[in-house]
Amino acid sequence: MATSKLQALWNHPAGPKTIHFWAPTFKWGISIANIADFAKPPENISYPQQIAVTATGIIWSRYSTVITPKNWNLFSVNVAMAGTGLYQLSRKIKHDYFQEGEPVAAKE
Repeated sequence: MATSKLQALWNHPAGPKTIHFWAPTFKWGISIANIADFAKPPENISYPQQIAVTATGIIWSRYSTVITPKNWNLFSVNVAMAGTGLYQLSRKIKHDYFQEGEPVAAKE
């Protein structure tokens, strides 16, 4: 039974013998890099970069559900990209606009 499932995956139109498998697989590197950046200070996060990551994730997630054959690898990597991008944007916005603490008093 496991052999037939592996064979079905191997022969799938979006399986490992096609670019439809490998492109999303390597795209996971972007999401992994974004996860690694969770430790980065918020002031070093780039708005344009994270907006692009989020938008790309949302757009391609939708696209991956309407194409034939359905490419669930592409869908999952783009959901992860949108999620990590939104998280990074929330960190940056929180840091820039909702920073807690007392304002520094001017010296006389």
